[in-house]
Amino acid sequence: MNILFLSISTAISDLNNRGIYPDLLRYMANQGHEVFIVCPFERRTKKSTTLKEYENVHILGVKTLNITKSNFIEKGIATILIENQFKWAINKYYKKYTFDLILYTTPPITFNNLIDYLKKKFKAKTYLMLKDIFPQNAVDLGLMSKDSLTYKYFNLKEKQLYQISDFIGCMSQANIDYVIQKNEDVNLNKVGLCPNAIEIIERFNQNSSRIEILKKYNIPSDKTIFLYGGNLGIAQGIDFLIEVLDNSIEREDIFFLIVGSGNQSKKIENWVNLKKPQNILYIPMLSRVEFDQLELACDVGMIFLDKRFTIPNFPSRMLAYMEAKLPILIAADNVSDAGIIAQENDFGKFSLAGNVEDFLVNLNFLHNDIEKRKQMGENGYQFLKQNYSVEIPYRNIMSVINNV
Repeated sequence: MNILFLSISTAISDLNNRGIYPDLLRYMANQGHEVFIVCPFERRTKKSTTLKEYENVHILGVKTLNITKSNFIEKGIATILIENQFKWAINKYYKKYTFDLILYTTPPITFNNLIDYLKKKFKAKTYLMLKDIFPQNAVDLGLMSKDSLTYKYFNLKEKQLYQISDFIGCMSQANIDYVIQKNEDVNLNKVGLCPNAIEIIERFNQNSSRIEILKKYNIPSDKTIFLYGGNLGIAQGIDFLIEVLDNSIEREDIFFLIVGSGNQSKKIENWVNLKKPQNILYIPMLSRVEFDQLELACDVGMIFLDKRFTIPNFPSRMLAYMEAKLPILIAADNVSDAGIIAQENDFGKFSLAGNVEDFLVNLNFLHNDIEKRKQMGENGYQFLKQNYSVEIPYRNIMSVINNV
């Protein structure tokens, strides 16, 4: 098939990157499909719209405003404009091609006119990979009111996108249940499972020992190291992360490593500068190679989600922890099922975000029992292979597309 993939993920501008989107697209190309990618070249990159082609992979980077890691105003304007920017670029650079499948993700939810246009033009099947339930998540986090015109506009866009999608792939069963419950006009038969997934590789530190890796960052090797890696944004509930750190600042038996950036990272940076903790290190940025190596030297991976969420989330960061055979310590809302899945399958411990006492109980459990920690890490790796390997969403997508 000729597959057109639309996303605001910048990772797919280079399929040598690792992640849920480049891994899936690379797998599709390896199965013999012709893959056509459209992704943003955000304003901060200072890149012009460009098409690069490699055998059966075509990557079209479209000049846009900053749609990720930007302020709310620019993000909103960029979200509205990107649909027409993508349409213009597709008509100019992909005009000699036809497409059998239009594959796209949320965010954003403003591709509905573009999807409808492409669907009719090519008589193609359309498949939505639902990674973000907007605008309800913005309402949950206090960024938008349900009474506002902004909410009404984006809510209409969301409903239109669901209607014109032939299939909707959700990250987990909680997401499936939510979409069905909140959207009575959506055909149940077109909603199914399309989990976050990666191309799984055997990871181990070839050139350096754990002690050498940790020494490079002045991290003690005789403590249990709890790692948080990834976005530091509003959705992650950074205030609760700081509360956990505050309650652990005097401990000499554990060490916290925070690696990442985002619109809330200043809170972490300011807290570290103020408190000057001896058992906490914040690193704003690492290359993927450096992070992967450091991750393998840690003992536990941490996931935080804001307690206010009423929509289910399934953080893709979990997959990297599982691949590194790290047990996962999760603080999340009461509707997401990521923590429940981890706990029921014995590769993580879950508590509600905002409950410091329960979180610290789980933290101490993972700190104290080294053998159990190792077993949970192995359990997570095996669960990853069985449930979140990249072949699984590929098969799910192809099975529904081929059976219509």
